[in-house]
Amino acid sequence: MAKIELRHLRTLVALRDTGSLVEAADRLCLTQSALSHQVKDVEDRLQCSLFMRKTRPVRFTSAGQRLLALADEILPQIRAAEIDLDRLAGGETGRLFLALECHGCFQWLMPTINTFRHHWPDVELDLSSSFSFAPLQALARGDLDLVISSDPLELPGVHYEALFRYEVRLALSPRHRLAAKSVIEPADLADEVLICYPVERARLDVFRHFLEPAGIEPASVRTAELTMMIIQLVASNRGVAALPNWATSEYKNKDFLVSRPLGAEGLWSTLHAAIREEQREHPYMRDFMAFARQTCFSDLPGILPLASVR
Repeated sequence: MAKIELRHLRTLVALRDTGSLVEAADRLCLTQSALSHQVKDVEDRLQCSLFMRKTRPVRFTSAGQRLLALADEILPQIRAAEIDLDRLAGGETGRLFLALECHGCFQWLMPTINTFRHHWPDVELDLSSSFSFAPLQALARGDLDLVISSDPLELPGVHYEALFRYEVRLALSPRHRLAAKSVIEPADLADEVLICYPVERARLDVFRHFLEPAGIEPASVRTAELTMMIIQLVASNRGVAALPNWATSEYKNKDFLVSRPLGAEGLWSTLHAAIREEQREHPYMRDFMAFARQTCFSDLPGILPLASVR
């Protein structure tokens, strides 16, 4: 009997992505008992522990990390072969029209789209910005097929799949007066120019969950559609911006800017993929979601699995 089976690798990936036995079992459509039994089975076969018990999120041992590296190499190849076989057997064509409400998401979305196009060349794919329309309502009407959003609305027939947790941090020029602080409080922004994407305040976490509860209004608000433009304005010390942690990581390494947490506990949000209920089981939709998760956790620094809610 083989020591390692594909189901073992899929179980470990689900544990890593969700951060807990309960949520991993839900993703794999198993009971928690069945999942625990499966983990014990492979640990008995290998005669070593794969993760540390009673930690949240799950912390893997060296053996567990080695198996995760194997899973990241093998499982995408297995899925690619399955897709090719599906296509040879008749396959499925369709469309996948996407829109973004998270305007810093292009960094990981474009590699996901490239991977998807390679595996599903017959699916019509289009990407739209959501500055000028309400994308979730368009999804419910059938005008769109998938929306990336951190602000889910309850709409009939719309299903949300949480992708990961991320921190919204304040981006500052290294020369800015607030760069000397280790934590930013709402009152610190009362005299600042806050640079935002051109969307309603109700959809921006920095207003909804940080400034408004404290009754604080920034000195002024400036908008820019492109993350790169926001970064340039911040780097030239013409304002500050609340951005997802991954959006600033490469610029911090080049000393263009620094970032600070918003509040002692940080300002955390969850990114979701919204799809219509009737499309949940479409093979190409399932694959897009799998490619998105794989790209997120391999490419984005500082994100957390869903169990790591602060």
